[in-house]
Amino acid sequence: MKTSILSIILMVLCTAFTSAGQILWKLGVQQMTDPVSIWSVLTNLPLISGFVSYGLGAVLLILALRGGELSVLYPIVATSYVWVAMLSTIFIGESMNPWKWTGIFVIIAGVVLVTTHERINGRIRKRSKGEAMEAIAV
Repeated sequence: MKTSILSIILMVLCTAFTSAGQILWKLGVQQMTDPVSIWSVLTNLPLISGFVSYGLGAVLLILALRGGELSVLYPIVATSYVWVAMLSTIFIGESMNPWKWTGIFVIIAGVVLVTTHERINGRIRKRSKGEAMEAIAV
């Protein structure tokens, strides 16, 4: 089965929604005071929004998996770490250091390697540009 461009777009959107959910959870937890009660959780808008965002991400994941190879699509989920690192600097005020940047580079390189190489008769072969585009074509 070839992986459609739509499925790849849906996976990227999935990672964006789940990453946004993680940021919203963090913002929600920061608003909580001790002692934590059921009411404080149920009325915490960022926390609830995070759950909704995660739910939308799950729906997008399911839709994406219908249109492509799991081995091509699922590595895209690793980009969630990249999204969270970037979003946490903007919305939470966390900082990036050289180790985090190196990790992001390794994640992106890994996703590229996994999605642009294929196994043929037990041997790994890099797909040509045309084959890589064909593999993700409808």
